[in-house]
Amino acid sequence: MRIGIRLAISGLVLTSIMVSAIGVHILWWRTAEANSHALADTINGQIVSTVEKELTTITTEARAAHTAIRTLFVQHVLETREADKREFVFLSQLQSQPNISWVAFGWPDGAFFAAHKLGDLGLEMMEIAPVDGAIKRRIDQYGVVVGDIQFEKRRFENTDYVVTDQEWYRSGMQTDEPRWFNVLLHPVGSRPSIAYAGPVDVYQKRQGVLAIIIEYTRFAQFLSHLSVGKSGAAFILGRDGTTIAAPDPDADEVNMQRSDQPLLPIAQGAMKQAGSSYESDKKIASQVRLVAAGNAYAVSLTPLAFPGWTLATVIPEAEFLGPIERTIRQLLIGLAILIVAAGIVSAWLARRVIATPLIMVVDEVKHVARFDLEKVRRHASRLIEIENLSNAIADMAGGLAAFRKYIPADLVKTLVSEGIEPSPGGSIQNLTVLFADIAGFTGLSERLGDQIIPLLSSYLDTMSREVSSHGGTIDKFIGDAVMAFWGAPTANADHAIDACRAALACQRALRASELTDDSGRSLRVRIGINSGDMLVGNIGSEFRLNYTVIGDAVNVASRLEGANKEYGTEIIIGEETRRLAGDNIQVRELDRLMVYGRAGGISIYELLDMAERGAMPPAWVALYEAGLAAYRTRNFAAAGSLFQQVLEARPSDQPARIVLGRCSQYLKSPPGEDWEATNAMKAK
Repeated sequence: MRIGIRLAISGLVLTSIMVSAIGVHILWWRTAEANSHALADTINGQIVSTVEKELTTITTEARAAHTAIRTLFVQHVLETREADKREFVFLSQLQSQPNISWVAFGWPDGAFFAAHKLGDLGLEMMEIAPVDGAIKRRIDQYGVVVGDIQFEKRRFENTDYVVTDQEWYRSGMQTDEPRWFNVLLHPVGSRPSIAYAGPVDVYQKRQGVLAIIIEYTRFAQFLSHLSVGKSGAAFILGRDGTTIAAPDPDADEVNMQRSDQPLLPIAQGAMKQAGSSYESDKKIASQVRLVAAGNAYAVSLTPLAFPGWTLATVIPEAEFLGPIERTIRQLLIGLAILIVAAGIVSAWLARRVIATPLIMVVDEVKHVARFDLEKVRRHASRLIEIENLSNAIADMAGGLAAFRKYIPADLVKTLVSEGIEPSPGGSIQNLTVLFADIAGFTGLSERLGDQIIPLLSSYLDTMSREVSSHGGTIDKFIGDAVMAFWGAPTANADHAIDACRAALACQRALRASELTDDSGRSLRVRIGINSGDMLVGNIGSEFRLNYTVIGDAVNVASRLEGANKEYGTEIIIGEETRRLAGDNIQVRELDRLMVYGRAGGISIYELLDMAERGAMPPAWVALYEAGLAAYRTRNFAAAGSLFQQVLEARPSDQPARIVLGRCSQYLKSPPGEDWEATNAMKAK
């Protein structure tokens, strides 16, 4: 005999009420107090974890930016006095790191240069130097537009700011390693900040001090996004209770944070009340109960990783105690009315008829949650509803098993196992992205019509298999184009190497598959690979998401795929991929290319093979790269001779033919003094 679930639940509820009544009646006040403390501790723990994570992220960004720029100077890639390149590097760091407010450099002669963020909609570049006996400040102001910046105006003004008087500069000149400083004074006035500053030595000669500066308003803006209960707030305080940051969504490099926060005096009062019992340097948290204006507050003081900083979370006790007290009183009244009788039968009924079947059904739901659809089974039950639920879950699993051909099932499994929530959001990570498509696909699809489908299916199967087997995440198919990336959602330190290995494996697999076009010729696939910082995560809306990557490095990879058509190559990789892969790959440097829609050129390379395969690069590679070096030094005659030798060894080499043509042209009509050996793409 089967019964309805409502009858079973009724018996379980009556038994639970009876058992709970005794304990609740005796311990409800103690429970309320314990719950309030537990709630406060839970909220505080979440806030502390979030703030420490953000603080770590921000300080890591600053160290990374300092290291990147310092390396460019130390390795002599960039001269400290080389204004144009220095501006570009400083500005790039400022744009790529959302929490950095300043990138500044001071010289021993008192000259000063900095890139300064003006909130999220503006930037300025400034240079301070003595002019005709006075200290002048030049300011170039830019407006931020989507994906770019626009110059707005330039102005000059007098200033009394002297970088050599600043503590971060003086200490930086006296030490060998960078460290953190508290900074108050800037060329724009008083702006409380922290700075990660250290010296820059080139050829064992000290050039000056580089500083990455974060204004306190960035922390205030972050705190404004934290939810501390319904009406609480979190503050960052200094060693003596001074305000480092208070929640303010409008605070930025233009607008100072507001100091009229109603709960700020409570946080400062709690720190004063704690007195010597709390010391931020001991890394021991402290709980303080403070009463002000008739209201009680629970204040948690937690030392942060940054020396002398304390996170103070303030929560009104009425926020969580009031509802608990009212609920318990109502429960006691209800218990007095409802408790009539209960017995062993109800416990047996709940366990035998409800609990055990539900546990089995829950296990099946877990299989669905992990996307292990083949493990889902049906379970019979005396309860109609539970049996129907089990059947519904099995039917759902069957439907999903059919539907997952339309979605990247392996990606879904990985996202679930990594605990990535299905909601919009992402983070900046250093990844490698690959684009591939079939040469001449548009004409081929027009000629074959619907007969293109089996050919395209075999091609995509081959590409997908090789990308997945080499640790790649397939992002999407766009017609014949394949987009994939490495390094997310599962972290992979060798993402550039694996992407290169996958690209070569794809080409080998396609050749082995003997896929041909309508003329019987083997399919030619062009591949572009690039590495760099890009936004990865769930991009889209609450209704539809795509786990994907976006950013400048992604766009460059797409352009590199298209560049194969011009150079007659199969696989082109960017300079960052080349750097990360290092000696693990064999390449030849093709050219310096300014991709369509992007300022500045990058070195591009043709991927030839993996170094571990043992083969040495062909002799023509050295000839080509020697010719490229001569070409860049304007020795066009020598370069032309070397490229001619490449063509003799490899008559079909289109890159050599292209650069040889340029050399011939420049021998007839030499370029101007401002010539750069950079090829600009005219189209995507």
